[in-house]
Amino acid sequence: MKSINPDLQAHLDDGTTTLAWCWRIIRADGVTFGFTDHDRTLTFDGTNFEPESGLTASEVRSGSDLSVDAQDAEGVLTSDRITETDILDGRWDNAEVEVWRVNWAETSQRVLMRRGAIGQIRRGRLAFVAEVRSVAHVLGQTVGRTFQATCDAALGDARCGIDLENSAFRGIGGVIDLLRDRAFTASGLGSFTSGWFTFGTVEWTGGANVGRQAEIIAHDLTDGIAVLTLLEAPVRSIAGGDAFTIRAGCDKRIETCSAKFANTVNFRGFPHIPGQDAVLRYATKDGGHEGSVL
Repeated sequence: MKSINPDLQAHLDDGTTTLAWCWRIIRADGVTFGFTDHDRTLTFDGTNFEPESGLTASEVRSGSDLSVDAQDAEGVLTSDRITETDILDGRWDNAEVEVWRVNWAETSQRVLMRRGAIGQIRRGRLAFVAEVRSVAHVLGQTVGRTFQATCDAALGDARCGIDLENSAFRGIGGVIDLLRDRAFTASGLGSFTSGWFTFGTVEWTGGANVGRQAEIIAHDLTDGIAVLTLLEAPVRSIAGGDAFTIRAGCDKRIETCSAKFANTVNFRGFPHIPGQDAVLRYATKDGGHEGSVL
């Protein structure tokens, strides 16, 4: 049950109201934004809620079961607070959201309507629509381990135990030449064998993408020059001379864990789980059904 300020309750009981929606959004990088559908800036709790962003709220969709409640916030891409590049770059993904109902004539009269996170963002030529999901969406996430042949640990985390800052698994390089929007030749990686950084990550330390990370889908060597292909093209273009730190990747197989990392003691998969061929097998009279490995 929500606790409503007595002054706000009196304002609501009066019948003539001066109400506005306010959104406080806290991105994963710690930057806080305030938006409102009112026509002037509102301020409370140390946040300025600006009207220039043009956010407009839809109806709140909610239910009494455990389904995810949602509300849409529509805004314009021409705002200097919300740029299309930042949306494409993932800076707004899963940002924390507070939705307030505020008396714009007296901002001390307000009530927190819901908390949630930014979900799906649909983009158009002139506007975007951001889904504000309730905290119930966390209940739909996988909890615990998955019974699978491959490892479910993230390379370098506490369960894996590999130190990715070790010089054997980490390199520093720079872009020599752009081959395609997501492929380029790189300097400084000639001592690493082909494929060493496949499924690894590039962290940009220079250029337009500084501070961002990208996944590597392929690492090849051509005449001693490394050729890297990213899983997705960065929102901001890659240019010659862009510096980066690169870290090794893992395909999650126990063979790779042993040969590349000597880390089978920390392998977090089930490599001997029966495959699909076991499901398709059928009994035969001479099959030797004694329980041994097929």
